[in-house]
Order: sequence, then C-alpha cells, then structure tokens
Amino acid sequence: MSHHAPDGAPIRVLIVDDHPVVRDGLRGAFGPGPEFEVVGEAADGAEAVRLAQALRPDVVLMDLRMPVMDGVTAIEELAKRGVAARVLVLTTYDTDSYVLPAVEAGATGYLLKDAPSGELLRAVRAAAHGESVLAPTVAARLLSRVRSPGQEPLSQRELEVLELVAAGSTNREAAARLFISEATVKSHLIHIYGKLGVGDRAAAVAEAFNRGLLTPEPRDNPDRR
Repeated sequence: MSHHAPDGAPIRVLIVDDHPVVRDGLRGAFGPGPEFEVVGEAADGAEAVRLAQALRPDVVLMDLRMPVMDGVTAIEELAKRGVAARVLVLTTYDTDSYVLPAVEAGATGYLLKDAPSGELLRAVRAAAHGESVLAPTVAARLLSRVRSPGQEPLSQRELEVLELVAAGSTNREAAARLFISEATVKSHLIHIYGKLGVGDRAAAVAEAFNRGLLTPEPRDNPDRR
C-alpha cells in the first residue's frame, strides 16, 4: 500500500527519538518552508506506532534505541498494522548493529544522526517517493561488520535481483518480476551489498560488472527498454 504526499502538498514527517534535544534539532532542520510539515513527535516506539496510525505521516524518522519499544519493533508493528508511512532510520555508530534488522523489518533506509541538514532533507524527500536511502559512511562500516571473511558468492536469487536492478528496475518492479515481496528484495540487496562490500545500488552494479558477475547486454537487444 503506497502513500506519499501528492505533488505540491508538504511531506508530512513524524519525528521519533527519546532525546528532546535531538527532536528539537530535527524539527529545526525542516524549517518553516512549505515543502515539509512536522506533524508530530514521539519519545518511544509505542508512541510512534500510535501517532503514525493517527497522523498518517509520509515519512517517519525513527531512532532505534529507545525505552518502552525499540525502533526495530516499532517498524515491525507499523508494517503489521498496514501503516503506509516510509520509515527512515536515524542511527549513530553505536547502534549500527541494529540497522540490518531495521531494514529487514521494512525500513526504507537509514541515515546518520550527524548528517548535515541538506542530506537529511534529501533523504526524507527520497524516502517519501519510496526510494531507498543508505548513508554511505555507515553502510560501509556496517557492511564490513556483517560481511563474512573472504568473498562469499552471490546466490542465484541475489544475481537475479542484481540483474533487474542493473536494468533499472525499482525494488517494487523487481519484486513483481520475481514474485517475491518488496521487503524480500530489500533484504537480498542488503546481503548483496555485504558480499560485494558496497553501500548502494549503483556501487553494487558497478562492482558486479567489475567482477564479471554481470555482462553488458548488446545495445540492439529488443527486450531492453
């Protein structure tokens, strides 16, 4: 179920963090302009789920380590309840071990808390349009941690996902072609990033070509759109 701001309407944002200072800083980053509207703030995951259901934000900025209910559980709850908001995880280095479960639970992406405000606004804009957002610095660090020693080969399904991504498919289109869920495609992409040691789709495709896992298709192939 897709739900994002219609053209011209402000992107509705819900801020979730247990530190008031962080919430104030995030609220300030969105400024008084017409593009974003902060519709609410929550101090824990349970409150976030309640408010997301009531306020119908387009994007939820979700801290991971919080009292009462942590961010990963909150993301799972939102998905379970069919809340259509995109979740953008805000993490610090000491919580990056939570990020993989967060993305697998359905987060659209994640960002570092100390990201410059311009990067934050771009990420929220991208998340509102359903694009994945992965902070390259934390991605590299996280992925080097989850990657097993040596180069683990990609599975057949991971290669299929990567081929579709290389051909320009979105996660949703890849999911439809492979008859799997969008969340499963995201999970495959995270594993692909880990095995290839990269932080985003473009780098994954480039690295796959470098390693000869993908071969450029001839230009006159009629199947290419």
